[in-house]
Amino acid sequence: MALLNLEIVTPEKRAYSGSARMVVVPGAEGELGILPDHMPLMTQILPGEVQVTTESGEELYLAVGEGFVEVCPDRVSVLTDMAIEEVEIDEKAAEEAVARAERELRDQALGGEELATVQASLLKSLAQLKVKRRSRH
Repeated sequence: MALLNLEIVTPEKRAYSGSARMVVVPGAEGELGILPDHMPLMTQILPGEVQVTTESGEELYLAVGEGFVEVCPDRVSVLTDMAIEEVEIDEKAAEEAVARAERELRDQALGGEELATVQASLLKSLAQLKVKRRSRH
């Protein structure tokens, strides 16, 4: 069976490194499913959920922030500003971050850069909650 060599890297750490049967990333144009021998491409990813089907068939989910994915026939590299596995996500902290960001968006007249920062924080926190709550459904 053909496999992909998957690397998910943030500025702080290598969040995942291993073989995968399939990877699904949150692309700018929608979810992108990647199998071995995929056509080479590079595209932007948005905050959301990365789904990894491991070599053993296990499903692994990570919350990711903004970044890029490079796809080669036998390799996938994800470069992102955040990548957190479900077991590492603090649900209460993510809920508080969502509430704080929503409050800031509602209560303040934010300018360009401040608005973008708060929106990015909100999207990353929502991605974490989605991944964390997946295991309950």
